Amino acid sequence: MDVEERHAAKSSFLSEAGPRPIDKYMYLRDLRVNDTNKYYQYMLQNAQQVLPFIYTPTVGQACQEYHSLGIKTRGLYITLDDRGSILDKLRSWHTQDIQAIVVTDGERILGLGDLGANGMGISEGKIELYTAAAGVDPSKCLPIALDAGTNNVALREHPEYKGLRRPRPKMEEYDAFVDEFMQALKAWRPHVLLQFEDFGNTNAFRILDKYQKSFCCFNDDIQGTASITLAALLGALRIRGGRLSEQRILFLGAGEAACGIATLISYCMHRREGLSEEDSRQRCFLIDSKGLVCASRNDLQHHKQPFAHDVAFTSSLIEAVRVLKPTALIGVSAVPNTFDEEVIRTMAEMNERPIIFPLSNPTSLSECTFEQAVKWTDGRVIFASGSPFDPIVDEQGQLHNAPQANNAYIFPAVGHAAILTKAKTIPPAVFMVAAEQLAAMSTIKELSVGSVFPQFSNIRNISAAVMAASVRFLVNSGVGTIPSGWEGHDSGEGVDWRAMAAGSMWSPASASRL
Repeated sequence: MDVEERHAAKSSFLSEAGPRPIDKYMYLRDLRVNDTNKYYQYMLQNAQQVLPFIYTPTVGQACQEYHSLGIKTRGLYITLDDRGSILDKLRSWHTQDIQAIVVTDGERILGLGDLGANGMGISEGKIELYTAAAGVDPSKCLPIALDAGTNNVALREHPEYKGLRRPRPKMEEYDAFVDEFMQALKAWRPHVLLQFEDFGNTNAFRILDKYQKSFCCFNDDIQGTASITLAALLGALRIRGGRLSEQRILFLGAGEAACGIATLISYCMHRREGLSEEDSRQRCFLIDSKGLVCASRNDLQHHKQPFAHDVAFTSSLIEAVRVLKPTALIGVSAVPNTFDEEVIRTMAEMNERPIIFPLSNPTSLSECTFEQAVKWTDGRVIFASGSPFDPIVDEQGQLHNAPQANNAYIFPAVGHAAILTKAKTIPPAVFMVAAEQLAAMSTIKELSVGSVFPQFSNIRNISAAVMAASVRFLVNSGVGTIPSGWEGHDSGEGVDWRAMAAGSMWSPASASRL
């Protein structure tokens, strides 16, 4: 079988309904190894079809079974045993011209918990999206897993597990390990883009706070998720009308995703619509495992405290909905089926067009399905989810699309902009700029069928626009410089810069080899 026949066979395989998603995931990995150029051609030409198999939801199962799937790892493991020689390990990597890194410590993989060294699957999947969505040269991308052990006893004791078979260390030892990695990285590649991925809540906030002002880094779970959700909310308001500052937003969940989203939404209310910082935070409410986050509680972690308002405590979601009367309900709890019929119907009674975003993934952890949200709101819901759902036709024959709030709309374009501008840091405000650009791109036709995002099949053109807006912001804010070759082109509305961004994207057709 020649190359074209093998490619056709694999393409057919991916479109079939029968094979399991994990089989399709493994086929794509095999194609990448055996026919790399064809793999990228297929991925770029069929981004929307391929996305669920190279990333969510399938990557969740891949990480759970990573140790037993016979996977040949593409990335670099750095372990606690490498302390004292991390820089040497980086310098020994077979490719030195690295521009983008996705790093995880595997402690909080999606909503699946501590998967230790198996978290490499997340770094491998996420780094592919830099190429697929925003055209970063794959030969300059590196997935890394920091193996600091795992507290998942069953995984740690599994005979096929390949990570360190020890519990995670205490904070002091862990911090020293991470800091050596960060300093080694700066010594090795001073201008590399670093994306933190799926760290546990406590470590995620601490690490981001410590390094974001001195490294070109961001946390996608906190900032990328915030940006795509803000874009979804702005898109929803293009459908139903109203100002962002008029919304009351209730979050089920109070971890890094919820706090990151609430922080960016309130920042946008403050910067764009003139609310004070305090008043803007008062529009966002969080529920954690114990109930509503409020001022009367004395058990709140640091990242929750800005949203601990002077309101009466309620212990359940339905109570909070009835008391707070939110216009938007956002799920980042990783607890399935929590947006039940009573909750959704109550939202629909209070709002002509209720905004309901069940963002937890993989699909098995979604707070509700798209079909449930449509049925229980009589088709009036404005919906976006973390995992993909198929479109449905309601009893009246009306088509409803299920937009996926996928971070791939945001982080690859922002990251590539940071690479192009050699940004010293990535200011949090760039994620507001990216969200606003994305939210403005849905057509009237797309909005009319509930699509708060433009179609992901057009992701390269979308990314070019988001890249141009991000480059302009990074340059104007003084943390980056105009990319080489972009000088003299119009930067006002970004029309020429959008073309320059598109021209900066790698494609397999232009690559002689990888």
